Amino acid sequence: MKSVRLGGSKAEVTGLGFGGAGIGNLFTAVSEVDARGAVDAAWAAGVRYFDTAPHYGLGLSERRLGAALADRPRSEYVVSTKVGRILEPGAGGRDDEGFDVPADYRRRWDFSADGVRRSIEDSLVRLGMDRIDVVLLHDPDDHWAEAVGSAYPALHDLRSQGVVGAIGVGMNQWEMPARFVAETDIDVVMLAGRYTLLDRSAAPKLLPLCLSRGVSVIAAGVFNSGVLATDTPGATYDYAPVPEPVRARVVRMAEICRAHRVSLPQAAIAFAARHPAVASVVVGAQSADQFSRNASLYATAVPDKLWDDLP
Repeated sequence: MKSVRLGGSKAEVTGLGFGGAGIGNLFTAVSEVDARGAVDAAWAAGVRYFDTAPHYGLGLSERRLGAALADRPRSEYVVSTKVGRILEPGAGGRDDEGFDVPADYRRRWDFSADGVRRSIEDSLVRLGMDRIDVVLLHDPDDHWAEAVGSAYPALHDLRSQGVVGAIGVGMNQWEMPARFVAETDIDVVMLAGRYTLLDRSAAPKLLPLCLSRGVSVIAAGVFNSGVLATDTPGATYDYAPVPEPVRARVVRMAEICRAHRVSLPQAAIAFAARHPAVASVVVGAQSADQFSRNASLYATAVPDKLWDDLP
């Protein structure tokens, strides 16, 4: 599998990446065996880029990913994690942010320079690693001033010191990432759900801006949280129930894909991967079978005529 360098950094990612939200028990609990199997399947498919975050399962994703990679040569893979949420002791009960985990910890927003350093140190402990290759500002939607004024300079310094290899921002919108691309010296944008078959809102401005500034894009959320993950519409669109107009559009897309002998999730992956700004497409999985299927879809060519026919 080919690798691409992120922006002007030395960090390289494979064209297909492993997204760690699923093994953090996103929506539903995943066994230790299945979580390990998903990572092992990604490795067997040639994936050498793995993404995670403290937010995913209140640290569960980082712990599981680190354990699964512990016996692999550290020089052979790249890991990204995120900053912006500090994990502190929680009040118990269950997590209320979409992950099926006990609320042993709680998330606290923190985009200060000290918060960035603490978050990285905590992630290193959970991952069981001595370095993190790529660090992303995670969802600073309501924290622009602190993120650009404190967190970004801290990451810039850590990159200059060689502590991290590449820096960037990861969000579910395109407007604020465009500001980061225009006003800072980041290497990468992780764009979740805004360049997909259903939502192409990042295409007119953000993606051309990234190309002109030499900033790489990692396409995440290419299934829009599930609706495009199967040949019939999945249950969720952007982490909420699927609206009927979206469902009808997906049904039509699936019909067109079948006419070209292409599956809907295959088209969803290929659509994002074909843009010249996109360095890697990150897909999640909660089992070995799920990831092996996605890797097979990624590796299977899609006829160019499909793109002309899809709405």
